[in-house]
Amino acid sequence: MKYTVLPNTDIKVSKICLGSMTWGRQNTEAEGHAQMDYAITQGVNFIDTAEMYSVPFKPENQGSTERIIGTWFAKNKNRENIVLASKVTGPSPTFKSIRDNLGFSKKAIDEALHGSLKRLQTDYLDLYQLHWPERNTNFFGQRGYTHKPDEQWEDNIAEILETLKGYVKEGKIRHIGVSNEAPFGVMRYMEEARKGAPKVITVQNPYSLLNRKDEVGLAEVLHRENVGHLPYSPLGFGQLTGKYLDGMPKGSRVDLFPNYNRYHNENSYEATRRYKKIADAHGLSLTQMALAFVNDRSFVTSNIIGATSLEQLKENIGSAAITLSEEILNEIEVVHEAIPNPAP
Repeated sequence: MKYTVLPNTDIKVSKICLGSMTWGRQNTEAEGHAQMDYAITQGVNFIDTAEMYSVPFKPENQGSTERIIGTWFAKNKNRENIVLASKVTGPSPTFKSIRDNLGFSKKAIDEALHGSLKRLQTDYLDLYQLHWPERNTNFFGQRGYTHKPDEQWEDNIAEILETLKGYVKEGKIRHIGVSNEAPFGVMRYMEEARKGAPKVITVQNPYSLLNRKDEVGLAEVLHRENVGHLPYSPLGFGQLTGKYLDGMPKGSRVDLFPNYNRYHNENSYEATRRYKKIADAHGLSLTQMALAFVNDRSFVTSNIIGATSLEQLKENIGSAAITLSEEILNEIEVVHEAIPNPAP
């Protein structure tokens, strides 16, 4: 396993982070435990979760993923060996069953954080992330920003950081991150850090061969401000395994949950076919090539992979040992130039 550090810290993390959102919906507690057991034998020491998981969201499953991780900690007594990240839910009518005050008010963060700590059976989180912004901006598949002149959002980022600073002082949070965030948002957090607020150290956004939009604008911010990128959906909900190219596999995520079709437009299929030809020609699986590409981007701190089976997990973790040649990278760029970001 390759390792790096969370920016601005001395916390060593594996280049592969174990994503967990299927545990409690597509995966049982036993399967979640088995995935964590296997991952740590391969050197993975970084696990990411969220209070709203499992996904797809159902009120009766909310918090199930954190509970599964919590019972694993209780069984193995190994909390100190894991770098643990979770997230507080942003505002959305979809998730209103979690609590009435979704968002990042002091009361909301207090309830969310203590709920997560209880379910995870831990006293602290190494990284606590804001799951998506409170303001209107482009995330969750939106390619561009559409301004809304009547938007009611008031810039409360300094207030949010002041709340989080209190939990850092208490030792309940070690560091702070954001998710589904745009360059504007990251720079607002950096501006407050320069005034003495805690610094946001990571951004967790979608990034893959089918969605490289963070290379435009955000990548420069990450480098110049020393903020780490934690890519999620590096396989585009399974599209970049190639398994959807010959039809809809029974029991696959998009078969079970058809609304998870963000990566299934015509251009995504065509780009995937072209990427698969490159991988085949160089003796790699498409999965290996897609993950190895993400792993080695200069702004990526740790790549969040997920799996519903141990077989998938083994291949995904194994990508950390693969380095793509200049020839492969050049061929990837040809496809990207022809079909850029088909699934933002």
